[in-house]
Amino acid sequence: MKIGVIGTGGVGGYFGANLVRAGFDVTFLARGEHLKAIQNKGLKVKSILGDFEVKNLKATDKITDIKHPDLLLIGLKAWQVKDIRDELKSIMHADSLILPLQNGVLAAEELSEKIEKKNVLGGLCRIISKIESPGVINHFGVTPTIVFGELNKHRTERIIEVQKVFEKAGIDSVISDDIDADLWKKFISICVSGLLAVTKTTYGELRELKETRELMIDVITEVYLLSQKIGVRIGSDFVKKTVSFIDTYPYDSTSSLTRDVWEGKPSEIDYQNGTVVRLGEKYGIDTPINSFIYNSILPSELKARGVDLKTYRG
Repeated sequence: MKIGVIGTGGVGGYFGANLVRAGFDVTFLARGEHLKAIQNKGLKVKSILGDFEVKNLKATDKITDIKHPDLLLIGLKAWQVKDIRDELKSIMHADSLILPLQNGVLAAEELSEKIEKKNVLGGLCRIISKIESPGVINHFGVTPTIVFGELNKHRTERIIEVQKVFEKAGIDSVISDDIDADLWKKFISICVSGLLAVTKTTYGELRELKETRELMIDVITEVYLLSQKIGVRIGSDFVKKTVSFIDTYPYDSTSSLTRDVWEGKPSEIDYQNGTVVRLGEKYGIDTPINSFIYNSILPSELKARGVDLKTYRG
């Protein structure tokens, strides 16, 4: 199987390196010093599951260099997906599959606006990882897992074949019978990332204090109630399960959104707490804590994107 990894950050770099190690034909999309390091030295993965390196990799900064892939893993930030749809469409063959692994619940929908829906899968991943330095991926929390499925909820031969690829690469994967529900389950938990950014805490620090722990639970509860209004099939005990899962995160860990906000970089805030606010308004669900988080981060987000606050009108 010919695979393209679009975005070689903590997600794409980790999963792509494992696919190379298993012998698959993989081409990586990267940029800058990270790209140069990959082209010259390969990728080094530092992982709580064991370190390894892969060398002599195919890597480029042009999507159009990736010709007729069978599978495209999209590891970019959620806000970057819209910008690459036409280029992705130009390199695909009739049976190419796109598997987006973005945070949020909009990636498959946005891809399907320009690419035939039959070529798009729904997907998410669980991993805490980052680019530590050019050519080096650091996986430092959570057992890496890819959850994916057909948007129409059917179990098809093609997704079974994709799972076999992941199995050969030693990647834990789950075929979802309701990918919408699974996307929302992750979405509910990741909206805590914005709270980390606002409170300037790690996951451990956030859950340590009674006051911030209550805020965390309120964030999760608001998004859960929104999901129920929309009709997503999630059990009534999900808030409790999510809090328990977050309690297992490494004490000093943070999220990519949190780090991006702290470092003054563009973040996924529009696709996390911002999406909650917009859908809350649409479906008549109050989201005061998520609104506070989103509006608190919005000024720095706009500045990171080069927007003049004097002329911004929303």
